[in-house]
Amino acid sequence: MSYQHIRSSVADRVATLELHRPEARNGFTVTMADELDDALRAADDNEDVRVVILTGAGKDFCVGADLSGRSFEAANLELPENGWVEPATRVTRRMFSLRKPVIAAVRGAAVGVGSTMLLPADFRLAAKDSRFGFVFSRRGIYPEAGSSWFLPRLVGMGRALDWMVSGRLIPAEEALAAGLVKSLHEPEALLDAAYALARELVENTAPVSVAVIRQALYRMSALPSPEPAFELDSRLIATLGQNADAVEGVMSFLQKRPAKFTRTLEQDLPAFLPWQERKS
Repeated sequence: MSYQHIRSSVADRVATLELHRPEARNGFTVTMADELDDALRAADDNEDVRVVILTGAGKDFCVGADLSGRSFEAANLELPENGWVEPATRVTRRMFSLRKPVIAAVRGAAVGVGSTMLLPADFRLAAKDSRFGFVFSRRGIYPEAGSSWFLPRLVGMGRALDWMVSGRLIPAEEALAAGLVKSLHEPEALLDAAYALARELVENTAPVSVAVIRQALYRMSALPSPEPAFELDSRLIATLGQNADAVEGVMSFLQKRPAKFTRTLEQDLPAFLPWQERKS
């Protein structure tokens, strides 16, 4: 599919989604939101894709919502009761439900939605010149994209309160120390590092295991008791006798060779996963 505000490509089992409005420093638009939603869905549905990389064209990842076209004007919005979903949530809701890992590669400014859209990614790699900002309090607006749920789980409530209430800019070194990002890189080496991590995941992990683990960590850790996790773990482990990937994983380890996992998301995801929802 041809997109206006992003670029999408697939190579070596990795889908690369690039915010592509460098002339506007990748200012976020409703069109960009809907295109990211569609591209993430397409990557999830494509069995040839194992990993998604999210990045931005130019020197900045995303400087926030582009207000120049008045597309975010309050008068144009509808009530959620009428089915309206705010644009950033369209992206993060899809990313959260993905069955494949997402690597975000961030250069320069990642402000407002430029920061909130990153939170459901599994790995956030940043250039040393990057800076993050949850600047909503300084604009008289509210956090979006479910960030009030994601951010405390990533960096703790104390830092989330600091960053969101103050609305200050967060330098790359502070983001690294807080656990918001996994690693820092020279700007010109950032994408190479992201693709190296993607290759490691493609070559060494089983897609069905990754899909289950990715969702279980979020869904189970948010519950008040471990009992649902105990129950789910017991059901999952009980299926290992019929799990070809489990046999292959053990044999490849014993034989000191790369594993060749054959189970697919379309055919082999356990049917009893409690978060299974109808895909849209």
